Amino acid sequence: MNEARCGIRALHTASTITVYQAYPPEIGVPAAHQGRFPAAWKRDRMTWIKPSFLWMMYRSGWGTKPGQETVLAVEITRAGFEWALRNACLSSYVHGPHPDHDTWRRRLKRAPARVQWDPERDLHLRPLPHRSLQLGLSGEAVRRYADEWTVSIRDVTPLAHEIHTLVDQGDVASAAEKLPQEGEYPAADGLMAHLRS
Repeated sequence: MNEARCGIRALHTASTITVYQAYPPEIGVPAAHQGRFPAAWKRDRMTWIKPSFLWMMYRSGWGTKPGQETVLAVEITRAGFEWALRNACLSSYVHGPHPDHDTWRRRLKRAPARVQWDPERDLHLRPLPHRSLQLGLSGEAVRRYADEWTVSIRDVTPLAHEIHTLVDQGDVASAAEKLPQEGEYPAADGLMAHLRS
């Protein structure tokens, strides 16, 4: 995977980046209402965040799959996001970033975050040639995500359904206009070197 195929595209500001997650309503609705994850949210499990809105739509079936009916846009600090990237390990072994399989396994076991690259999706949820970042958080990273990095949480399920309806009606141009304006994330030099192959 090279730079062009594996860049991070996201909605971001000078200090924040927006990532997406989908939950059942009993988690997602209070999270959006309170701007924080509720007590029922499991801190002891790995949680995956996705900067790509359309990849989240692919994963959640436009917010219709069981347990993923509430789609959240979680705005987090760029400092937190970049801490996770610096401390992440690739979720599968790739020669180059890791000298051998055993070294990768040891690093993965210690890492509070892991990265995998999956094909980005178009409005019809078909795979595109470039890859989208999925960032898995566990242990310390989960706690930091919930308690330190989160700036705001919004319920974007209605937007997901609206875009999906437009796509189903064949109005792809109108659907595209409603997508979050994701651009290339300005990752500092060296931030991603250990997460590419």
